[in-house]
Amino acid sequence: MVGMSIMVKRIYDEPEPDDGCRILVDRLWPRGMSRERTALDLWLKDIAPSPGLRKWFGHDPARFAEFAERYREELDANVETVASLRDIIMTHETVTLLYAAKNPLANHAVVLRDYMAGDTGIIKSR
Repeated sequence: MVGMSIMVKRIYDEPEPDDGCRILVDRLWPRGMSRERTALDLWLKDIAPSPGLRKWFGHDPARFAEFAERYREELDANVETVASLRDIIMTHETVTLLYAAKNPLANHAVVLRDYMAGDTGIIKSR
């Protein structure tokens, strides 16, 4: 097992050498971002919440707990894409999940990091 940490970071933050494998986990391309500036290794749009769930959540912190529960249920059903991400995590020292949302604490990438950390036994970091 190579994997050691899963980080989350806004796509708008500058890429850093310690980001490791950089994966965009949003379904929609982030506004105002060029492909060059993102320094992406992969865009895994199918791991993002469904459009219906994303619209229901609307980035409302009061709905975050229920959103997280519903998103974990979607991840449970998204076996193939979760397996793909697990394989990537297990073969990289560090994986950074990139998202565009403004709230660094109440967004789907945080839920996904915790879900994958529990699934793989990997350390969560920032």
